[in-house]
Amino acid sequence: MTAHKTRILTLTTILTVALLGAAAPGAMAAPQASVPPSGRLTFDVIRNGRDIGDYVVSFRGKGNDLTVNVATDVSVKVPVIGVSAYRFKQDSTETWRGGRLAGLTSRTDDNGKRHDISVGTTSLIPASLWNADLLHSGQVLNTIDGSTDAIRVRKLGAEAVSTGQGQVSADHYAVRGGLDRDLWYEGAKLVHVRFTAEDGSQVDYVLR
Repeated sequence: MTAHKTRILTLTTILTVALLGAAAPGAMAAPQASVPPSGRLTFDVIRNGRDIGDYVVSFRGKGNDLTVNVATDVSVKVPVIGVSAYRFKQDSTETWRGGRLAGLTSRTDDNGKRHDISVGTTSLIPASLWNADLLHSGQVLNTIDGSTDAIRVRKLGAEAVSTGQGQVSADHYAVRGGLDRDLWYEGAKLVHVRFTAEDGSQVDYVLR
């Protein structure tokens, strides 16, 4: 989610979803390298130890020609009262042809504030986080308003990450700039996301 300034459970605190090539060695891989065999990545969105929603990436296609659907649905409720205090919902579709983004459409409801964008062919990597090629980029495409955000990255090394399938060894990257996230990839597959919200709370995307 993107006006990429981290404010509590708003544009940037939920998404979606960067980085400088010098910090992540190696040539850019085809997007297909980041697609799991199941064709789906499903994360629980956890804030302060509580499950507040889902982040789901679904893939269709073969080789470097892909259609990618990204859905985020987050709801924060007021304790005891139990009514919805904040809601973020985003559905986007990325079309990849020959390893290049051929188009992106996105519809976002940020607690009643709506955004609809449609972007054509571009060399930018969307800030939807699933594609490890963003680790070699100095700019990313904002999936809420279609703007371009400058980013930088630092590789922090391999770490053990807990998932619904057990622990995996993943490389940890710190993404800063227009997108402020810590990302963990097992090879080219996204397995964990973490960021600090404006109020100091920690938000994690935990792979099921």
